[in-house]
Order: sequence, then C-alpha cells, then structure tokens
Amino acid sequence: MIAAELIAAGVELGGRPALVEADLAVGEGEVLGVIGANGAGKTTALRALLGLARLSGGAARLGGQPVDRLSELERASLAGYLPQERRVAWNMPAWRIAALGAVHRPPGEAHTLALRALDEVGVRDLAERGVRDMSGGERARTLIARLLATGAPLLAADEPTAGLDPEAALRVMEVLRAHARAGAAVIVTLHDLTLAARSCDRLAVMSAGRILTAAAPAEALSSANLAQAFGLAGELITSPAGVVLAAERLAAERPQGLP
Repeated sequence: MIAAELIAAGVELGGRPALVEADLAVGEGEVLGVIGANGAGKTTALRALLGLARLSGGAARLGGQPVDRLSELERASLAGYLPQERRVAWNMPAWRIAALGAVHRPPGEAHTLALRALDEVGVRDLAERGVRDMSGGERARTLIARLLATGAPLLAADEPTAGLDPEAALRVMEVLRAHARAGAAVIVTLHDLTLAARSCDRLAVMSAGRILTAAAPAEALSSANLAQAFGLAGELITSPAGVVLAAERLAAERPQGLP
C-alpha cells in the first residue's frame, strides 16, 4: 500500500522552480532513498510530500488523502519527520527530547517509547544527559530516536546520517530498515551513495528539481545517472562487506590546473 506520493508535483521557491513535475511514491515495508547533489531538490521533495512546502502544481497524498486537506494533527498521525536542522534550543534530557515524538501518548508510555528508541540508536546510556551537553553525533541520534518514537506509518528523515561516524550511520540505517520490515514506509535523503545503495530498496535520483529515475540501486546508480546527477564516473562494485561505489569526478568537471 502506498503511504505517500507526489503526482506531477511542482514547488517554487523565491520565484524559481525547486521541484518540477515530480512523481514519487513510497510504500509500506519499503526504504526509499532520495539522492542528488546539493540543491537538487531532495529536501523540497520531502517537504512537499509531507505538506510542508506549498505546491505550485500537481498533488501530494499522505495515507491516500490529499495532504493539503489534512490537519496538522492528522498529518502527525500519518508521518514522523526528522528535518535536516539539528538545533535544539533547550538543554533537556535526551529521553524528554525523544518522548516529544510520542506526545499523543500518556506520559508513562511516552517515556517507555523514548527509552526504547534511544536504545535502538545506541544512546540509551545518555537518557538523562542534556542534549546540549552531547556531541553532535549523539544529539543527532537522540533526534532520530524522537522520530522513531512517533510510531508513525511513514518515517521521513532528511539526511539522518549527517554527522554520524560510520558505525553509527550503518546502525541508524539498519534500524530504519527494521522498522520498514515491521510495516512502516521509510523515506530518507542521503549523500553517502554507498550507504544509500546498501540500505535502500529503491533510490530516487534528483537533478535540478527533477526526478531522473526511481529504481533499484544498481539501476539508479548507472553510469549515465552518476554523470548527469553528480558529475561522476563510476560503478557499484560488490565486495565481501557489501556493495561499494567506486567513482571519480568527470574530467570535464575538474577545475582547470588540477590533475
């Protein structure tokens, strides 16, 4: 079942197109990765899907319903969202931050869900520590725990692995995959193409506000798409530890004077 979709969706920011006739869908039990260079439109696509960016054309549906007809409470029941911004204003304990994802639950249940989510991402021992006293990576995992605590049928995360060390990044993606296996729909934006290829069922490749393709990783990361979307020449290679993207910048994209 489709959890969320964009249908010929367009968004303009500052009078310029940021999303152009985008068709995109994520289904229950699936991890969909949205990839592309900086400024390609990944965050805009995610926000449009959740009803956080005003459409200039097309439609967005959440849980099968037009997202612009849903109240904030209805949207919150259908989707949990981790924005790219990681700033936290108040130095609250990690468990309280994570419990904000379950504000619709009784306090005791929200506390239990928060501790469970903190454990999933490996920071259960920091439950009583203030988030402003944490490292950037610890704070990022606490905010991911807040997303998990929502228990929403759609989990949407904008660069969930940004600022994480390699082990933590792999762990977070494994946790999101586990939630997908349990029936959730998961959509994430990522810059690490190897991690995206390993962790996602499909990858939507974006360039200049357009979705070039949404396909299995091996197809999405074709040489043509790598060149068009990223200015890279490369290929996926299977190693004993999993697939790895081996790539280099296209010669035509290199600054003059550099080898």
